[in-house]
Amino acid sequence: LGRVYDVSSGRRHYEPGAHYSGFAGRDASRAFVTGDYSEAGLVDDVSDLSFSDMLTLQNWLSFYEKNYKFVGKVIGRFYGEDGLPTPALTLVEAMIIKGLEASKQEIKEKQKFPPCNAEWSSTRGSRFWCSQKSLSGGVSRDWRLQELFKSGGKEPQCVCVRTLAPLVTSCRDNPLHRNHGDLDPNLREYTGCPSLATSCSFPP
Repeated sequence: LGRVYDVSSGRRHYEPGAHYSGFAGRDASRAFVTGDYSEAGLVDDVSDLSFSDMLTLQNWLSFYEKNYKFVGKVIGRFYGEDGLPTPALTLVEAMIIKGLEASKQEIKEKQKFPPCNAEWSSTRGSRFWCSQKSLSGGVSRDWRLQELFKSGGKEPQCVCVRTLAPLVTSCRDNPLHRNHGDLDPNLREYTGCPSLATSCSFPP
C-alpha cells in the first residue's frame, strides 16, 4: 500500500530466485492477496478486491510494520509527490474499516448460529450434526440443525439453532416473525431431517 520497508534482515526471502523476490523494488500489494506472482499479478491495483481481501492486506501490512523498518513511501497510486495519501489509499482504508466491522458481525452471528460439524465420505455421503462442544469453535449448545440463508450467498450454510425457540419452517418472508432472536427469517429446516434432529445424514 505504498509503504517501503528495509527487509535486509530477511533478505533470503527477497533475493533473486526467492519466493518473495517479486516484491522487491516495487509495490505489488495485489499479489499479497491473490498469490499471483507473475508480472501481471505483481501490481499495486487493489481497487476490485473484497472487504475480506482488504483485511488480508492489512494483516500483511501489520506484519511488515512489526518485523521490518519503515523507510519511505512509493510515489504513485497511494501517495502523491507531497507524500500525502491519495484518494485511492483513503478508499482502501475505508474498506478495511468496513471489513473489520463485517468480521465482528460474522463473529456475533457465529455465536448466535454456530456452524454445525460436518463429515463426508464417498460411501456414506454427508453427515451434519450439532454437539455440546462444536468442533468448529467450541461453542456450547444443545441445538438442532437448520439451514441459514445469507444475503448474497450462493449456498445455504448448516448451522445449529437453539431448541428453546419455536420451530421455524416457512416464515422467511413473513414480517410478523422479524426481530424474534432465533426465529430468524433466513432459517429453514433441512428437507428429510426430523424437526429437532441434532444429526442428519444424506446418502451420496
